[in-house]
Amino acid sequence: MEHIARFLVRHRRMVLIVATLLLIPAALGAVMTGINYDVLTYLPPELDSMIGERSLDGDFGLAATGMITVEGLPYYEILPIREQIEAVPGVRQVLYLNELIDVSIPPEMLPAELAKFVRGENDSTLLIVRFEGAAASEGTMQAVASIKKVLREGCFFGGMAVILQDTKALIDQEMPLYILCAVGACLLVLYLALPSNVVPLIFMLGILYPVVYNFGTNLFLGEISYITQALAAVLQLGVTMDFSIFLLHRYEEERRSHPGNDEEAMVGAVCKTFTSISASSLTTIAGFLALCAMRLTLGRDIGIVMAKGVLFGVVCTLVVLPALILCSHKAIYKHSHRTVIPKLTRTSRFVTKHYIAILLVFLVVFIPFPLAQSAAEVYYTLFDSLPQDMAGIVGTDKMGEDFGIATPEFALVSEGMGADEIRALCTRLEEVDGVAGVMAMEKYLGAAIPEAAVPEAVRELLHAGGYRLIMITGEYETGTDGCNRQVDETIRLLKEADPGALLTGEAPLTKDLIEVADVDFANVNVWSIAAVFAIIAISFKSLSIPVLLVAGIEAAIMVNMGIPYFTGTVLPFIASIVIGTIQLGATVDYAILMATRFHEELLAGRTRKEAAQQALEHCSESILTSGLTFFAATVGVYFVSRMELLKSLCLLISRGALISMFVILFILPCLLIVFEPVIGKTTLHWNKKERA
Repeated sequence: MEHIARFLVRHRRMVLIVATLLLIPAALGAVMTGINYDVLTYLPPELDSMIGERSLDGDFGLAATGMITVEGLPYYEILPIREQIEAVPGVRQVLYLNELIDVSIPPEMLPAELAKFVRGENDSTLLIVRFEGAAASEGTMQAVASIKKVLREGCFFGGMAVILQDTKALIDQEMPLYILCAVGACLLVLYLALPSNVVPLIFMLGILYPVVYNFGTNLFLGEISYITQALAAVLQLGVTMDFSIFLLHRYEEERRSHPGNDEEAMVGAVCKTFTSISASSLTTIAGFLALCAMRLTLGRDIGIVMAKGVLFGVVCTLVVLPALILCSHKAIYKHSHRTVIPKLTRTSRFVTKHYIAILLVFLVVFIPFPLAQSAAEVYYTLFDSLPQDMAGIVGTDKMGEDFGIATPEFALVSEGMGADEIRALCTRLEEVDGVAGVMAMEKYLGAAIPEAAVPEAVRELLHAGGYRLIMITGEYETGTDGCNRQVDETIRLLKEADPGALLTGEAPLTKDLIEVADVDFANVNVWSIAAVFAIIAISFKSLSIPVLLVAGIEAAIMVNMGIPYFTGTVLPFIASIVIGTIQLGATVDYAILMATRFHEELLAGRTRKEAAQQALEHCSESILTSGLTFFAATVGVYFVSRMELLKSLCLLISRGALISMFVILFILPCLLIVFEPVIGKTTLHWNKKERA
């Protein structure tokens, strides 16, 4: 490692030139990486609801649709709007439901379910827009944006495709604010913590390289989720800033050992920092990779991107940052100031003096939080995490208000089922609690409507891919217990009539999401704890140290996830799955730092209490700086974002950083004092040197 470090230091200008040139292909890769705004597409593809969704999209062309509710406009004003929409690139067809019914049939002869679609409440009619591409495709997004420009007052555009386009527009608008807030807040913390005015700027420039490299290499994934896109840069900034701080502190120590020889000091700093940050980064990487255990592949998306980001952070800290520091050496030491973040000397003495009382108080306060965590409410309806004044949300709500379409579901049954069988199935489905209506072409054929009166466009729309389509409207809100029971009973009746039948739509997909998320929560927790435990156990050659360190962070996680119960906050489902892993992987480094210094002080001949006091005093500045930087990088997103999902995630991450920091500074030293005898018996070479 020394030869590599010496080469990098001596050729630092070449290193900067190469690193900067690599930003160009990385930036191109970042631009070319697709962004997926539809979280439901991350469900396991083998689920019936996902198979049905693919058939609905590929065979029927209905997965990517938009619904336009038109209020108060006469027929002759609607037709020009329809023609303009059909001319938009990416639009396959616009169905005007009034034209699908044979004009020779008097309206009073139509079944009530059909009549309400011809003329809804508030003098409304419905246009159904079918798109060429998938709902989250770039072509559909552009088509939706173009259609919005065509619509006039009294037209309300709703549906999944519209909501996804609204989400994209909002993310594109807010992303620069996320970065600006994260960078500004981190600069403030670093300015208060570091004695140089220039170093915070160098650190930010140093972070730019791994962030761009990380986003550029996402191209091999094909696409990433909008959640990953919004959070990755902010999280990478907060998680990997520690490495820069470790390198700078080690460089300052080496400069005192090599006065007048900054190059040699940096070589020593790189070699010694490599050992510390490579070991500590493994726990962070392992924590993020544990997200790959999720069946909901959104976890794999976040996990791979963030693990890759940490790896790039380590490499750039050891390769690019030394070159930046040496090239800016004169400016660093020319512009200096006093630091504000102190060593906690008095606090360390207080903690080690009253360690039993502190542990007892914490234990009493902690008792309700595990129960509160399990009782905290979680929501799975993704629309609830979006601003309710978005055009797509308003249009979807208006469709439900005027036409009674609350939760549309689509049943696909075999083409071989006869009309009589389908009519009998529809009758049974109508009796299910929570079903507001059932519509199928076969249900109305006969005396009321002869088959010849059904337009060809409707027949093609409802019969495709070897399936017949049945539309079911539900009364219950998606994701509720009532809606899930209705979905279960509907699936049971469909399978009885046709074992190969499929049910898809927002309600069945959300129900599957709930079931998958419950399993993922347990899997991710087990894998993240096991991975971090194993790495700490190998690093310390101990069975007890990983128990103490992981238990401390897990206690902080339980407190963080239990607070929403007491505040009455309802969390998005994804938060309960990923926050524990992120908080564990990102903040366990602080605990490792404390335990390592505690061991060093013991080997120097100090007693348990003295070693804990010295460890807390000397580690406090680094832990405070790192923890506050992580907090600052994420809390800004909470204040500027209008998306409840991102707000909730960032609030939990930022608050978790503070809670973990508190536990490590105040509770972990007490645990080390109490359990040091156990550690000595369960750790290899713990007392390798004789203590005075």
